[in-house]
Amino acid sequence: MKTTATLSLFLSLSLAACAADDPEKFVPSSDPAPELKGPSNGYTARKTCNPSALRTDLAWYGQNRETLTAWLDEASCANRGYKHNKPPIALFDWDNTVLKNDIGDAITFHLIKNDKVLQPPGADWKQTSQYMTDAGAAALTAACGTDVAPGSPLPTSTNLGCADEMLSMYIDNKTRAGALAFGGHNFRRMEPTYAWTAQLLAGYTEEEVGAMTIAAATPMLSAPIGATQVVGTRTLNGYLRIYDQISDLIHGFHTRGYDVWVITASPNPVVSALSTMVGIPSHKVIGIRQLKDSAGRLTYDFEGCGPVADGDNTMISYVEGKRCWVNKIVYGDTSADAILRRHDPRQHFGAGDSDTDVEFLRDSKYKLMLNRNKKEAMCLAYNNEDNSWLVNPMFIAPKAQQTSLYPCSTTACLDSSGAKVPCRDEQTNVIADQADTVF
Repeated sequence: MKTTATLSLFLSLSLAACAADDPEKFVPSSDPAPELKGPSNGYTARKTCNPSALRTDLAWYGQNRETLTAWLDEASCANRGYKHNKPPIALFDWDNTVLKNDIGDAITFHLIKNDKVLQPPGADWKQTSQYMTDAGAAALTAACGTDVAPGSPLPTSTNLGCADEMLSMYIDNKTRAGALAFGGHNFRRMEPTYAWTAQLLAGYTEEEVGAMTIAAATPMLSAPIGATQVVGTRTLNGYLRIYDQISDLIHGFHTRGYDVWVITASPNPVVSALSTMVGIPSHKVIGIRQLKDSAGRLTYDFEGCGPVADGDNTMISYVEGKRCWVNKIVYGDTSADAILRRHDPRQHFGAGDSDTDVEFLRDSKYKLMLNRNKKEAMCLAYNNEDNSWLVNPMFIAPKAQQTSLYPCSTTACLDSSGAKVPCRDEQTNVIADQADTVF
């Protein structure tokens, strides 16, 4: 049975999906009326305050519903001292937090499956990413050829060797021959394979990307749970779902006057095409943001944040980059210090599922972590510093219990070079190894 959110997408966006092969016909769905906008974020005061209870027919682990309700109510518009011109902030990661599975994967698979990847200038694949290795570029040139004109679609639906080479580099960070595909990056600010999804969208407008996103997501949202698809010669995930519990939680924040945002390491226009499914307007999405050419087409280069200038391409909205982009967009910090933690004001709430989310979550007063057995994330969540973390299993196909302790005291965290290091709390103390107890 389709979820309510999925049915809503079908009703509001089915015509857009039909226009997938003619992206210029795509008309984005209307954003819901803004809730609360103030000096820092453009909100106007909500006239009424009608907090909604979290639905009791949706399962949460243990007492998590009750705890979340208390966190919701703490800064509610129903409270004395609530400031309409400075509403509390709630931040949600998108992939595997709001959405089961990954929309970055979905759009990448769609591009490859439907001949949407455009030949780079001079068939020089290193132009698509400064982190692509010589071996990676050579493998793509050999597999995809040089006959297709720059800016024209590559026939990846029929040239399965080209499709498989792209998939190997994207999924495994290796060529099919086993060579490293991307390297040389800061592991706390960049994931080149995530960035490459955005870079493969170069040459399209944001409106065209929105149309392709709807075309990619619509069948996956209606596919059975566990469904797969074949791209190239690989069998890959073929379904998506909006988590009903998270959609309901977002609604609870909205009815209490919170300013709710998405912070994601997927491309901005991709997530913006879907965020209205959970009542978050597209302008409240913070994802990988690309520079545009004079015709409004996306380029291979990224907007900068904090100490990173436009086109520098060394940081995306990933781990520390998520903090930087929250500080820049939500709090208006365009200085080099945007990469630094904000202690006052802090966002009231953050929700995530992965090591990529840990820095913006640590900046939040309260944190919800969905358990995907990600080591750094689970070390911090189970350590539960200041009694400010909740752990919940994934709502669909939850992970089995990790039987061994998370190696928090030795190797669970990564530094900027990618080395495995101990995880540390807010006082820089090494975190003890943690047992997996919520699954």
